Amino acid sequence: MADIANIYKADSKRYDEMQYNRVGRSGLKFPAVSLGLWQNFGSRDSYDNSRAMCRTAFDLGITQFDLANNYGPVYGSAEETFGKIMESDFRPYRDEMVITSKAGYDMWDGPYGNWGSRKYLMASLDQSLKRMKLDYVDIFYHHRMDPETPLEETMQALADIVRSGKALYAGVSNYNLEYTKRAVGLLKEMHCPFIVNQRRYSILDRGIEEDGVKSYCKEAGIGIIAFSPLAQGLLSDKYLHGVPEGSRIAKGSRSLNKTALTGDKLKKIQALDELAKKRGQTLAQMALSWVLKDDEVCSVLIGASTPEQIRENIGILDKISFTTEELNCIDDICR
Repeated sequence: MADIANIYKADSKRYDEMQYNRVGRSGLKFPAVSLGLWQNFGSRDSYDNSRAMCRTAFDLGITQFDLANNYGPVYGSAEETFGKIMESDFRPYRDEMVITSKAGYDMWDGPYGNWGSRKYLMASLDQSLKRMKLDYVDIFYHHRMDPETPLEETMQALADIVRSGKALYAGVSNYNLEYTKRAVGLLKEMHCPFIVNQRRYSILDRGIEEDGVKSYCKEAGIGIIAFSPLAQGLLSDKYLHGVPEGSRIAKGSRSLNKTALTGDKLKKIQALDELAKKRGQTLAQMALSWVLKDDEVCSVLIGASTPEQIRENIGILDKISFTTEELNCIDDICR
């Protein structure tokens, strides 16, 4: 019994340095920094490196691992990679983890592998659970708005998935203000625990402020988790001097191409970097801190290509606050 107690005490140290924030008005808490598996966990990436990143993240108190059915490449392979890591490393810690998945973008051929139908969502989650070797996910998200499927059908599917025990909570991603409000109303009627909207948010992309989602979610008791907080790497030291060889822009990534780094944007990034240095942070650290500067975002989703990047990102936790002067300076730079 003493040995078990000592092991538990040693394991619990991973939570000492992490900050955990309540997700809206739910009973769930997210780590301030969560790990997204969108990039660098697919079948074309190093499994050993993917495993090392997941282990490093968990050891640092990152308890949330965010996936989707089509993360890879190839589609489904990030979930397969995570399933292997689940079996080799994380099975004893399942109840200490928040594992999420999504469906809404293209996944398989034919008319049933995309968007927001009941058939697609339920089939996709069953496939995801098999790939990840799980009985349930903590949150299942509808990944994007579907202008053709009735929202009532999509929300009913989420509610039934939660009732089935295959997910504990429902979430949405990339939902605008109108769709978020409608989702809140529908899922409330269905008595389904809808707790989070996952949206893109960064110093350079303030869409959730402009469309009112950020303030509405706070009012409605819905949490927000932010993805792309570094604007696909633009808010890091990678592009401070232009486009380096081998970078995502240089490779012509679908999600980030040469049009993203204009001369004007480069000047803004360089000015932000100077401010970050004055704060004693890297540009990436300041960008992550900025997303978490108030209580309207409960977690920031980071991507990583090495364990070292994860360690660097965790370094933001003691410098999340900003002075009014610093916030005004950031706003002035970004105008």
